[in-house]
Amino acid sequence: MDADALTDARRAEWERLDALSRASLDGAGVDELIVRYRAASADLAELKTSVGESPQGAYLSTILVRARMRLTGAGDSVLTQAGRFFALQLPAALYRLRWTTLAVAVAFVAIAAVAAFWIASDPARVATLGTPEALQQYADESFTGYYTENPAATFMGMVWTNNAWIALQCVLFGVTGIWPVYMIAQNAFGIGVSGAVMIAHGKGDVMLLYILPHGMLELTCIFVAAAAGLHVFWSWAAPGQRSRGESLAAEGRSLATVALGLVFALFLAGLVEGFVTGWALPWPVKIGIGAAALAVFLVYMVVIGGRAHRRGQTGDLVEYEAGTPRLVAG
Repeated sequence: MDADALTDARRAEWERLDALSRASLDGAGVDELIVRYRAASADLAELKTSVGESPQGAYLSTILVRARMRLTGAGDSVLTQAGRFFALQLPAALYRLRWTTLAVAVAFVAIAAVAAFWIASDPARVATLGTPEALQQYADESFTGYYTENPAATFMGMVWTNNAWIALQCVLFGVTGIWPVYMIAQNAFGIGVSGAVMIAHGKGDVMLLYILPHGMLELTCIFVAAAAGLHVFWSWAAPGQRSRGESLAAEGRSLATVALGLVFALFLAGLVEGFVTGWALPWPVKIGIGAAALAVFLVYMVVIGGRAHRRGQTGDLVEYEAGTPRLVAG
């Protein structure tokens, strides 16, 4: 085949396809675009089969790429995606977890309180935790010294990465149904044991003062992560009308946004822990800063999230990114 002859014969049709790919189209125009796209694709295949790479083929390929983009659409810009993530997807996903988060928080506080007061109520139980000297040193120095033994920025980075890793595990391994429960129980019992030592040595109030400034937001983030993991588990345990795979995929996409969002919230909690909790500020100021950080998160979760939820957002990707779902009747 002569590439020049084919180009001369089809040039008007290719130019029409190029014009359609740039124009505002009605239904008839879209139909014509599809027909001409198919015809031009056949021409390109014929060119490549006959003469291989050629200037005529490159020219036609450029037209076809533009037409294909018009048919399939282009992805949103990074700024648009980021705006949608923080304004709609993330708050909507957090909003869906609000009641499960509350249940996890109640369970955590109950486990920690029962463990603390049960151990502290019996000196024999306290004695099993260590020697009297070691326990006294923990109550007098080690507990509070933990917050100031490293430079603030270093300490902040340590607690941020550690807490972000815990939250990420709760979401990623939540599919098991066991890991979030284990993480919450383990951390609650750990705080309960620390509380028992502090209470037994008359320092229970000191523990509260050191935990509250950063712990209000930090622990809330961990509760949210555990709630997200449990939702992932429930999506395949009770998928409803969808298949287990479809249900797990949709919930996994929705709640993966939570794991990413919690990284930012835990960064804020890390700033409070690193630069506020252990340093020379009045306690009302410290607790006020922690309460303000928690309030910002809760407003974002409940108020902004509720608004996004009422607009139909779930936290999942838009259909262009996630793929068209399978429709289920009934």
